[in-house]
Amino acid sequence: MTAHEVADPTGGLGAEQVKACCATGYSSDLVTLLLGSSYHPGGTTLTRRLLDAIGLQTGERLVDVASGIGTTSLLAAQDYGALVDGVDLSEANVKLACGAVAADLADRTRFHHGDAEALPFPDGSCDAVICECALCIFPDKATAATEMARVLRPGGRVGISDITADPLRLPAELTGLAAWVACIADARPATEYRTLLEAASLQVTLVEHHTHALDRMIRQIAARLDLLKMIARPRLDELGVDLTRAGSVLDAARTAVRDGILDYVLVVAEKP
Repeated sequence: MTAHEVADPTGGLGAEQVKACCATGYSSDLVTLLLGSSYHPGGTTLTRRLLDAIGLQTGERLVDVASGIGTTSLLAAQDYGALVDGVDLSEANVKLACGAVAADLADRTRFHHGDAEALPFPDGSCDAVICECALCIFPDKATAATEMARVLRPGGRVGISDITADPLRLPAELTGLAAWVACIADARPATEYRTLLEAASLQVTLVEHHTHALDRMIRQIAARLDLLKMIARPRLDELGVDLTRAGSVLDAARTAVRDGILDYVLVVAEKP
């Protein structure tokens, strides 16, 4: 059996339904409570590593794909002096991001409601593209990679950080739609992300593993969930959070990291 022959983790849902589930999931207050404002392993420390790795310079135009509530976009504008366009499929997140833009960043930061598989920008219109912990949840990853390449000028750079997985070794707890929304069920091996970028006519220049960042985030989520159990259990029950299942999923994820089934990588590529 190959990775492409693994059972459908969505239970037969179409691509648009999967996107809608992900957009809804990542605009919930519970996700922010569990993941923090960055929504990805490593937080702003790993974001800075990604921006440094693509060599982001003052005045360059950056597209932040799946920009969420705008944490990375605002950091890139404030600390790197970039001109940033964030794109997210969740209208709620776009509104929150727009509301977080300080007056001194208003001329350097814009947020757009849009799809990673059809970016709302002209060909060759930006210097760099980043995508943090989101390529793994896009139903059509090849099209998303092609779109990132399309909007880049020659010499432009793409930087992604994402969960990687060995699909053939994922335990049952880490499959299904909920695990897809959690960035696990449709994550791919690092070699496949590299292949996706190269198929989009990009040249991969760097691959870094950040296993510790993923392990730390899983432990942080477990600790935050334990705290929420103590102070807000009725609210979790109201939201339909299955606490028993959540615990088993986190345990399975920790084991998968230890066994090399799950990892977190940073990949940089350049457009010739």
